[in-house]
Amino acid sequence: MSDNGAPLAGLKVVELGTMYAAPTAGRMLRDFGADVVKVEDPTTGDYARQWVPQKDGLSLGFARLNAGKRSVGIDLRSGDGRELVKRLIADADVVIESFRPGRLEDWGLGPDVLHEINPGLVIARVSGFGQTGPKRLLPGFGTVAETASGFANVNGQPDSPPTSPPFGFADSIAGLSAAMGTSMALFNRSRTGRGEVVDVALYEPLMFIIGDMFLKYTALGEIQQRIGNSTGAASPRGIYEAGDGRYLSIAASNQAIATRLFAAMGRPEVISDPRYATNADRLANNDEVQAMVIEWCKSAPRDDILATLEKFEVVSAAVNDASDVVADPHFQERTLVEITGNDILRNTLMPGPVLHMAGYAGPVYDGVATVGEQTREVLSERLGLDDAELERLAAAGVINHGGNK
Repeated sequence: MSDNGAPLAGLKVVELGTMYAAPTAGRMLRDFGADVVKVEDPTTGDYARQWVPQKDGLSLGFARLNAGKRSVGIDLRSGDGRELVKRLIADADVVIESFRPGRLEDWGLGPDVLHEINPGLVIARVSGFGQTGPKRLLPGFGTVAETASGFANVNGQPDSPPTSPPFGFADSIAGLSAAMGTSMALFNRSRTGRGEVVDVALYEPLMFIIGDMFLKYTALGEIQQRIGNSTGAASPRGIYEAGDGRYLSIAASNQAIATRLFAAMGRPEVISDPRYATNADRLANNDEVQAMVIEWCKSAPRDDILATLEKFEVVSAAVNDASDVVADPHFQERTLVEITGNDILRNTLMPGPVLHMAGYAGPVYDGVATVGEQTREVLSERLGLDDAELERLAAAGVINHGGNK
């Protein structure tokens, strides 16, 4: 990948993580110029390669998180494989791993060993419950984080059961947090010369997002319950059906916007009614407020409602599905990108980097590597292994340099 002003150009990352959260962190670093070498089981690869949906045998979810990374097939269960990884780590800047706490230590690859090899190494560790605490050895995926954190209990409609999201919510937030922690550790290394261990539990970033509910309980003794599309903190707010059966969101989350919303509805006098004059008043009479908004939204097609709200500068948006997003010129220009260099995914789109930086045009997602596709390239380039040694290791099952799907 060309430098192209990338802020992390030249950064060497060894990704030992699998599935969702740790590879998300790797993608965040790769998005801004890092060279990410993904170490996979030489036979099966990352289990995420088996996720569905798939197109012609290629997992779309795996492609999204791993496009542009270099795949090296190394068996970490073998002594020779672990020695190869140690040598790769010797001149790396970052290691990202997602094994259950204690596994790397059992393999002789714990932070103490790795920092002896490379004192400046930043080690980002992502696990279900973190590296410390009574639950640290428990296995954990995103679904467990979403339930254990308290999120699922407050997500959904009041008359529905606790609900986890239909995507990797906790994993994605943990991956973003791991990338942020890695960046902070790299900044600190620039001052001290020393590496650091970044410890990310899947549930903690999600618990931070829903943190007000713990304050509410410990300060007021109230346990938050499911309240649907409301937040319980501002009114009116929610998702509403328009007259043509399509949906939109409205967030009148401060007094000025609420005033403009009632004006847009043709009812400017509502804000002067003592029942609705302040946010606290509106929350106390939220059913009546919501009834007014619901009735007004159903009075016209969605596009007309949204046009009126835009005219009055009320925060609102259409409830988009995937086809709406892909057709939107704003998202086409700013957000959606194509995975290139792969005929299977020709003309398919996915979200690009999560933020934009002046002076950096962004990455190119140049293909999705098969298992071990770059093993020969990386081990020759980084470790100086010749063909004879590569063939010996392949014959022993330590590496895969054949590029299997």
